[in-house]
Amino acid sequence: MPLSADRIRDRLRGVAVGLLTPFDADGEIEHGKLRENADALYEGGIRLFMASANISEYHSLSRTERVDVVETAVDALPADACVLAGVGGSTADARELIDGYEDVGADAMMIMPPDHTYLHEAGLLRYYRELAAATDRPLVPYVRGFDPSVAYLGDLTRVDGVIGIKYALPDGVKLGAGVAAGDDDVVWVNGLAEPFAVSFWAEGAEGFSAGVSNFRPEVGLALFDALTDGDWERARALRNACLPYQGFRDGTGQGNEIPGAISVPAVKQGLDLAGLHGGSVREPIRPLAEEQVREAEELYAALEDDVDRLVG
Repeated sequence: MPLSADRIRDRLRGVAVGLLTPFDADGEIEHGKLRENADALYEGGIRLFMASANISEYHSLSRTERVDVVETAVDALPADACVLAGVGGSTADARELIDGYEDVGADAMMIMPPDHTYLHEAGLLRYYRELAAATDRPLVPYVRGFDPSVAYLGDLTRVDGVIGIKYALPDGVKLGAGVAAGDDDVVWVNGLAEPFAVSFWAEGAEGFSAGVSNFRPEVGLALFDALTDGDWERARALRNACLPYQGFRDGTGQGNEIPGAISVPAVKQGLDLAGLHGGSVREPIRPLAEEQVREAEELYAALEDDVDRLVG
């Protein structure tokens, strides 16, 4: 049985990890390793899991693979965990994907950032309404990659079926204005991970997505507790511990000038260093170069020292 809308809201008020998709050297999904990652993160205290998400290499997965990855996550996790399944594409394709996710037991649908070149706010709202009408599972739209109006953000909270918004724009002022303009029963989730956790919390976000917490969940959980307790000094210290590795994720990699190109392989390297399973990547993403692997190892060692000092 999927979780109720109220239970999902409770889970959104926490740390959302992304289940990265481990690929072998031939680019095939290693479902056993995905299950082991999910189990380890649950044992580490995580209760909210994003499967077939951006960080899962959503756009490099086929429709069947997306459903299979979500099914693996649902089967691996206890009933009190919440699985958000990534949904995107045309209205018809998204409905078909939602049907597949419902069949395998996903709790809610995370509607991926729109990948259209040309967007219209009214058209986006209609898109969400069409998807909401196609399912009894709640929706969590992912706002990223465009600059919406505050009025749009407010209207988005009033779409039937929307219970949360993953906000991933580096604009805390707009977040605060959107929260003020929206309905109170929608949970806002910081989609830019630990670096923005403190400032976005002050603007009304009640949860955040994981960065380094994808492989060191105790950092994110401690940060969430500090924010909940209003211990701003501790929250900033935990946030600062995450910044070097998170800054590394913003890198371009070799032979490239596009920022963030190594974000996914950097997290996969973190999983490997933490004793979990990162695995390879699929094109258009490239693996880390040897010098970047060494840099990741150094940054991970420093993070580990900070975790021992701050969390124990």
